[in-house]
Amino acid sequence: MSDRPSRYVIVGNGITGTTAAETIKKNEPSAEVTLIGKEPYPLYNRVALPRFLKGQVPESRVLMRTVEQHQEKGIDLMLETVVEKVNPDDKTVLLHTGKELPYDRLLVAPGGRSRHLSVPGADTGGVYYFQTLDDTKALVERTLTAKSALSVGGSYIAYELTEGFRQRGLHTTWLIRGKRFLHRVLDEAGGELVDRIARKHGVDVIYGEEVAEIEHKNGTITGVVTTGGRRIECDMLGAGLGLIINTEFLEGSGVETRRGIITDASLRTNVPDIYAGGDAAEFFDVFLQDHNLMGTWNNSQGHGRVIARNMMGANEIYDDVPHYTTTMFHSNMTAMGMTTEAKPDLDSLSWVNYETENYRRLFFDGDYLVGAVLIGDMKPRRDIMQMIKAREPVENREKLMEAIAQM
Repeated sequence: MSDRPSRYVIVGNGITGTTAAETIKKNEPSAEVTLIGKEPYPLYNRVALPRFLKGQVPESRVLMRTVEQHQEKGIDLMLETVVEKVNPDDKTVLLHTGKELPYDRLLVAPGGRSRHLSVPGADTGGVYYFQTLDDTKALVERTLTAKSALSVGGSYIAYELTEGFRQRGLHTTWLIRGKRFLHRVLDEAGGELVDRIARKHGVDVIYGEEVAEIEHKNGTITGVVTTGGRRIECDMLGAGLGLIINTEFLEGSGVETRRGIITDASLRTNVPDIYAGGDAAEFFDVFLQDHNLMGTWNNSQGHGRVIARNMMGANEIYDDVPHYTTTMFHSNMTAMGMTTEAKPDLDSLSWVNYETENYRRLFFDGDYLVGAVLIGDMKPRRDIMQMIKAREPVENREKLMEAIAQM
């Protein structure tokens, strides 16, 4: 057995990769840890990007690490570096520079990239996406001169764009292909409440239509034509159409991929000594008892800790209840556990009070509470999380809903 230090290579320097790198160096100081990032920045807080877009925090508050901090920890940070290929046979990673990095254990946490519009004029100036710090900086710069904006999509990201545009004082139109925001998660009452909140803050909301064509003049967007024939004038467009997981560099490696990179409950792939986490991991979720893609911040950070320990020889599983929280103009929204987005046949009960702008929807799998969505007052959140984790049968769903509605 070699006496040399163990070599850990980590692809992706987001919260999963950085957490794993720091955990390894803390527990195995002699290890050689290489952390590879495609962007020019060390770790930054993606959760803070909506607040940066709205002008509530400066860029300095978004950044979480410096190059010097990685050096102090003994982590070899390689920024603006693209991984071209993984070769498990000789345990190397090929970089875009032609350099090959050997590894003993490899973590791939490459995240995803924004799904782009594919309509005439989509490459026009003034069309933006919202995934990275550079995306956000470009959006902010344009909002300083724009007067009107269009947000496209029924996703969390589309809502955050909508909120950011209004916060910046732009006349904002929100175009949603479906019949409501998050139509796989919210029922009609929840969608109605979100619609009321958005319109209350001056947003024009249009449902059931998509962008058919982007109009432009002198290389800059002037408006869009929808599939319903409607023309919407705008100086900028922000699209939240979901992610494409970055798995291309794994082609030929033997690592199994579907929507994301397939792993077991311990976040191991089917190829020895290769792990996956964060947005890109389609991991076996012991809570769902099925494979799941969940790129929330807390989920990704938890992945990093578990993967690091497993790379060092442990055999832990990742078993946290996923949750996501976002602002909603003056209100908040959180989704916890399993919802009908992951499992469409779940039973559910909902309650809404339009006057107080509060909404609760509970999801049940058989006799068990497995998930929830809240809009407005977040007081029930902790109790609901505890009930989901307890996995105890619910004897009376209506009584439980009544109790949660009164919290």
